[in-house]
Amino acid sequence: MMLGSQKNRTGLRAGALLAVSALALTACGNDGGDGGSATEGGDGAESYSIGVSQFLSHPSLDAARAGFEERIEESGLDITLDVQNAQGDQATANTIAGSFASGDHDLVLAIATPSAQTAAQAITDIPVLFTAVTDPVSANLVESNEAPGGNVTGTSDANPVLEQLTLLTELDPEAQTVGIVYSSGEVNSEVQVEWAKEAAEELGLEIVEATVSNSSEVQQAANSLSDVDALYVPTDNAVVSALETLIGVAQDRQIPLIPAEGDSVERGGVATYGLSYDQLGAQTADMALRILTEGADPATMPVETQTEPELYVNPAAAEAMGVEIPQSMIDEADHVVGQE
Repeated sequence: MMLGSQKNRTGLRAGALLAVSALALTACGNDGGDGGSATEGGDGAESYSIGVSQFLSHPSLDAARAGFEERIEESGLDITLDVQNAQGDQATANTIAGSFASGDHDLVLAIATPSAQTAAQAITDIPVLFTAVTDPVSANLVESNEAPGGNVTGTSDANPVLEQLTLLTELDPEAQTVGIVYSSGEVNSEVQVEWAKEAAEELGLEIVEATVSNSSEVQQAANSLSDVDALYVPTDNAVVSALETLIGVAQDRQIPLIPAEGDSVERGGVATYGLSYDQLGAQTADMALRILTEGADPATMPVETQTEPELYVNPAAAEAMGVEIPQSMIDEADHVVGQE
């Protein structure tokens, strides 16, 4: 992780303004200048304002926000965070983005692909950072990961799908079909399904798909996958928010469930190679600090990723699904749920 150099500042504002309800948005006048409107505090130190748009609440996205907030507080700068949560509603995400566009923030953080797309469309005159976005190029957020080219950049949670499905072949060597429930309207999920198909072809597996438009449809979609040997859960916001539904299906059918991130293993998935969303949020905060204090240009700041995913296993979840985790996998694991 690259840490941006931080100027010594005084007057740290303790805590963030956690305005969770998107109905309580406050819009302030925008001076229209590039780079926001950093102001001087009463002691002469500059103060900053960051708008945070989170698409919905689930452990991974919450962890990304928490990691961002913690690193910002650790910076010692006078920074106010205006945190808004769309609770999975796209219209609310649009309202949040519009409010931030007309406000006086110095920078905006968007958490998850739908919020990032909305923010990028609405906000053009101040930096926009994203996190928990799988494929920023396919989402039309950047021209390329190496050279974003505009006012938008951030961190990607692209997950190692091949390695994750390889775990399945070790857990159940006889598995042939893998079911995936995903949101048809979320480009982040569509990209991961294509990655899964490519990985499955290499591993001799077949992917069977079922799509949903919201989390209330996950149960019906899972029930339609009646003949699969395992379930794979991408980092799909609607599906992960209903993860317990899929866990119940996997337990009833006695088949393994492989999620795409570690938080879902802790919630009841069997195993995965996953990223630390807390660290991903902190990494994004480092980018924000470089922009605010060093004048870094998002157009030339490459999209950052985590290069060393960690192995998560959950022996109790495996037992509940009729799966035995090889001892060699447990010994190799970075995180063994129930033993930490």
